[in-house]
Amino acid sequence: MGTLSYTATVSIDGYAADADGDFQWSAPSGEVFQFHIDRMAAVSTEVLGRNTYRLMRYWDAEPEDEPWSAAEHEFARRWRELDLVVASSTLDPGDLPAEGVRLVRDLGLDDLARIVEDTPGEVEIFGPTTASEAIRAGMVRDFRFFVVPKIVGGGLRALPGDARLELSLIEHRIFENGTAYLHYVPQR
Repeated sequence: MGTLSYTATVSIDGYAADADGDFQWSAPSGEVFQFHIDRMAAVSTEVLGRNTYRLMRYWDAEPEDEPWSAAEHEFARRWRELDLVVASSTLDPGDLPAEGVRLVRDLGLDDLARIVEDTPGEVEIFGPTTASEAIRAGMVRDFRFFVVPKIVGGGLRALPGDARLELSLIEHRIFENGTAYLHYVPQR
């Protein structure tokens, strides 16, 4: 049986993307990127929505016009080794590769619980919209936030506004660029 985690890069005011949908302000420094690579060792499955899946397709093949660094190659290798579950009612199964990606048309809490139950290791739910129902239901065991020292004033909230959880900080780190890593677990 696995565990469910939620990881988000957020502005100080709690947004994963700004009012224009832009999130380039959250691009990780080399040090933060390496931390992401290292933490991926515990993750075996990613659950993500259509938009996040399309965004992460970048890691399927190296762009010809801009070669990847060694760290980017390692991230891509680890990303491609993950089992991916894409929650989308609009994607066509033909849009997905034949192996390693499963399409779920309507991801309910029971479906998510089965995915976690059937998965060894950590299941990371990726994206605030996809994660919101699981957060509200108290299914997430680990919350990992990378808080970027920026205020964006509005946009896509990293957490649902109506979620109510008591959390305990179990790990933290400040990176050289001022990004704060905060790892919380629910109080039991």
